[in-house]
Amino acid sequence: MKNEQFFDMIQERNSTRAFDGTTEISKSEITELLNAGIKAPSAWNLQHWKFVVFHGEEAQGKLLPVAYHQNQIKDASCVIAVLADTESAKNVDPVFDPAVKAGYMSQEAKDKLKANVIGAYSTEQRNREQGILNSSLAGMQLILAATAKGWNTCAIGGFDENAFKKAFLTDTRYIPTMLIAIGKEKVAGHPTSRFSAEEMSIWI
Repeated sequence: MKNEQFFDMIQERNSTRAFDGTTEISKSEITELLNAGIKAPSAWNLQHWKFVVFHGEEAQGKLLPVAYHQNQIKDASCVIAVLADTESAKNVDPVFDPAVKAGYMSQEAKDKLKANVIGAYSTEQRNREQGILNSSLAGMQLILAATAKGWNTCAIGGFDENAFKKAFLTDTRYIPTMLIAIGKEKVAGHPTSRFSAEEMSIWI
């Protein structure tokens, strides 16, 4: 069923550059947004993502220098880092074994799928590319979920990747894709110009 409110939300959404630093968000609200984010589609349903939640003055303060001291980091109600899984082929067994056990998939089909995944993700570059691509889907879904709940957001790509990994990650399997600041806007965002569908589309 078509939901016109969703399309209105997409048209009205914009990135927030200035957050109200006094607005708080609860852990349960953040968890609700994360649960929406993990419902994003992904290649083979491998779910090539993980999240790091920076919630509160102390946690966001640790992130601040890594993100070049941008005000959104300290003033947002929370910041969620979306990570890319560069070893997502390891997810085949935990994702598909339950389907085999439940009778939705044969063991033979699962083994064939696993071989296809391993073949497709055979290079470091391919793993990195697919991790970033698919984790970006989860990031966008999280942004839309936050918008639907009345929060403002800003997707941030301006941060020191190496400093982030050194400060917050112990597992080299993951790399940061983006930061998403979530809160209430202090200054209303303004509409931005967009190329038309005609300009941005090639019809074959």
